[in-house]
Amino acid sequence: MRNSLRYLLLPFSVLYGLIVWVRNRLYDAGILSSQSFSTPTIVIGNLAVGGTGKSPMTEFVASLLRKQYKIAILSRGYGRSTRGFFEVTVSSSAREVGDEPLQFKNKFPDITVAVCEDRCKGIKKLEKDHEVIILDDAYQHRRLSALFHILLFDFQSFEQPMFVFPAGNFRDLLLEAKRAQIIAITKCPLFLPIEAKMRIERKIRQYNKKALLVFTHINYFDPIDRKRRHVSLQDKHIVLVTGIAKPQPLIDYVSRRANIVTHVSFTDHHQFNMSDIDHILTSYQSISYPQKLILTTEKDYQRLKPFIQHFTGVELAYLPIGLQFNDAVQRQLFSSALNQILTSSVNQH
Repeated sequence: MRNSLRYLLLPFSVLYGLIVWVRNRLYDAGILSSQSFSTPTIVIGNLAVGGTGKSPMTEFVASLLRKQYKIAILSRGYGRSTRGFFEVTVSSSAREVGDEPLQFKNKFPDITVAVCEDRCKGIKKLEKDHEVIILDDAYQHRRLSALFHILLFDFQSFEQPMFVFPAGNFRDLLLEAKRAQIIAITKCPLFLPIEAKMRIERKIRQYNKKALLVFTHINYFDPIDRKRRHVSLQDKHIVLVTGIAKPQPLIDYVSRRANIVTHVSFTDHHQFNMSDIDHILTSYQSISYPQKLILTTEKDYQRLKPFIQHFTGVELAYLPIGLQFNDAVQRQLFSSALNQILTSSVNQH
């Protein structure tokens, strides 16, 4: 029924797609201007809405480059209360800077992390003191002419029609995959049949014949509590708190390792309030099972921090994740492709 309703919206998708197509062609023709910078810029983004794993990819690229270059991460800072350019510190709040930039800064305290809705303005603020700037979620920011584009597709998106809004979940046309130098299929099953890889590659090659195509999956690490200690999920009743776009893979992972899972779900980037905290604590306190734990994502934990005092006497932890390549050879090809163009560009700069 839901899919049938979506098909009724196809005429509006055609109109939206036409508007997006015209906008992109105006940039391609130079009628709308794009700005380039001497400092190398790496754009990480997607064509669909949320849930493709941009944060793990951003963290992977940062960890790959941070020893060789002085890098900065620039994000829009989705959901923040501030405007304009804002440099993130470890003492910033998610409300000020957004949950993902705060997560980046806590994970890489030695790297500059900043937010600015105008990416070109943000780059101007950062370029003098940095050799490489990584831009999180900026694939549609056509006013920026970036050196390198990494485009992400969620594996599950190939299991359904890839329509643009409002009939589908895509905010840009598949045609725009042509701008990417690397295309990563994210959140793949650990063991991906060759037939599935070939089917996806045939689809991608209709729009981009040259990009390096890699397949990745999410790697879950041991949960960490507020005192930075590792905790176990085994034989526990878990209250899983999520405010992410696509929580099902996480639910599946936790369910395989815990005794029972109670899922408390919020919308992506949800800003928690005391009513939400009361709801989470009530769910926890209603559990009679002696071994219990409130578990959340690393991103959601950034937004729960201002309420941490309300979790006194409650076991609370977050689950870090990382990006893993399905094939070690692809990881090396990814690293080589990135370093090759950066080495040339930085040397020229």
